[in-house]
Amino acid sequence: MNKSILIVDDDEIFCQVLSSALENRGYKTKQAFDFKQSQNIIQQWQAEYAVVDLRIGNDSGLKVCQMLLEKQPDIHIVILTGFASIATAVEAIKLGVIQYLTKPTDVDTILKALVQDQADLEVEIPSKPLPVKRLEWEHLQKVLAENNGNISKAAEQLGMHRRTLQRKLQKKPVRENDV
Repeated sequence: MNKSILIVDDDEIFCQVLSSALENRGYKTKQAFDFKQSQNIIQQWQAEYAVVDLRIGNDSGLKVCQMLLEKQPDIHIVILTGFASIATAVEAIKLGVIQYLTKPTDVDTILKALVQDQADLEVEIPSKPLPVKRLEWEHLQKVLAENNGNISKAAEQLGMHRRTLQRKLQKKPVRENDV
């Protein structure tokens, strides 16, 4: 085992802190802060694991995951996101990502997720349905994913103006206890 991890996130401070914590635990790390950097590293370096932010600037981390998995089908990838949605989680799992974690999270949780080979059957099932605003956000994410991230096509399909859809997508998702 070469214990190497690629970290792809546009938050440079987060990358540096995570990288330092992983190196203190014996891992070799490389960091990419945008899509182009991640492309270059993927072409030149093979990691055993990857931690990829779902949103890297204006680019999708799912594209980075796809590149990684095409080059190394056995790589273990964890998606990190502050914008979790059912649609993006489903797409990540379809690609072959092994885990999908929401930010903030800690290094131990990330490492546990990276080495996880089986589903966690003890995951907690919510006791109440999602709020309407959260369901709307989830639906927008699903339609956007179905249109390969094309906001204009998604807006047309939803019957709304493109700028309205962009504005709704930029808002953080509503949490369960928000009304």
